[in-house]
Amino acid sequence: MIEQLIADRAGAIDASGIRRIFNLASTLKDPINLSIGQPDFPVPEPIRSAAIDAVANHQNGYTLTQGDPKLLARVIEWLKLDLGWDCAVTGQGAAGQPTAFVTSGTSGALTLAFMALLNPGDECIIPDPYFVCYPHLATLCGAKAVPCDTYPDFRLTAERVEPLMNERTKFVLLNTPSNPSGVVISKEEGAKLRALCKSKGVLLISDEIYDEFVFSESLGDVAKGDASMKRCPSPAREDGAHEDTLLIRGFGKTYGCTGWRLGYVAGPSAIVDQMSKLQQYTYVCAPAPLQAGVVASFETDMSAHVAEYESRRDMVIERLSKHTKVAIPGGAFYAFIEVPESLGLSGTQFAEKCIERELLVIPGGAFSERDTHFRISFATARERLEKGLDILESLLSGN
Repeated sequence: MIEQLIADRAGAIDASGIRRIFNLASTLKDPINLSIGQPDFPVPEPIRSAAIDAVANHQNGYTLTQGDPKLLARVIEWLKLDLGWDCAVTGQGAAGQPTAFVTSGTSGALTLAFMALLNPGDECIIPDPYFVCYPHLATLCGAKAVPCDTYPDFRLTAERVEPLMNERTKFVLLNTPSNPSGVVISKEEGAKLRALCKSKGVLLISDEIYDEFVFSESLGDVAKGDASMKRCPSPAREDGAHEDTLLIRGFGKTYGCTGWRLGYVAGPSAIVDQMSKLQQYTYVCAPAPLQAGVVASFETDMSAHVAEYESRRDMVIERLSKHTKVAIPGGAFYAFIEVPESLGLSGTQFAEKCIERELLVIPGGAFSERDTHFRISFATARERLEKGLDILESLLSGN
């Protein structure tokens, strides 16, 4: 049988619960889609034009594995301004100097980090609920992702993490703003979590793919070097964080170019340089003309889009919190909503009820050991969002 040729690592991974919902919904003609984790605005014109120019000017071959030099220079400049980190290009840093390189999306950066850090039998700690790929990346490495229960407020705190640590723990993975909940940890919470990791000799990985999609009440951390800029609170801004924190950020969610697969990683050179070596033999490099495109992102103002998402967030909270518990998203474009116990439904069953009304949401079990919630994305046109909320209010009321 040909199936006997399949490796155990592939068989150990279930198909995404998100994909299952899409399959169930495939016969719907025009569903209201509150499931997709993708911005609904076009790529800003300067970024789009720069990528088109790069293709037209034959920038279509490989870049260096570390990335296009112009993009890397802008990334390093931004890390200095935002975090105070004095980074070098991976492979070129002095002793103790953090290094950085461009990755094939943040998922690519995460994959390389897991591969560089985890041996079979090792453990890492991830939040529960989590981004869907986190536990599976550990499985691919023969390791174990230990979920940290963050219900009901979805905050990955030092107090919750510490009891899960042991001699096998290699790293703690923080995602802020979070997917699926949109929750943003405070500066103080991030500092305590980083201090705990440092005291235990454990790496902190900070996945900040939504770092610029942060709403007004969460803007408590002023970027170093420019008091006019406020950003997502980040443990990477703590003094000395470059020595024990691995930072992962991306361009796709912020600038609407998710299909371009572009991100970057920065942190201790001993780890980042190993990740870069692995990239050479896997992804080779991130897409060359698209790297040239996002150089323009550092001069692109996204504040109007963030304000629009905050307005949609407010509408979601105002309408749904009357019917059930909703942790307030401080960033990103998701809400993670509890299915009322009175309905007697799991998150999956509730999502199936939504499909019957031609509405797509994602069951909480796709992101968690529990299946008590569902995720919606408010990255959709306001009129479609309003129609979806009409349906959700009806269902949450038991109608």
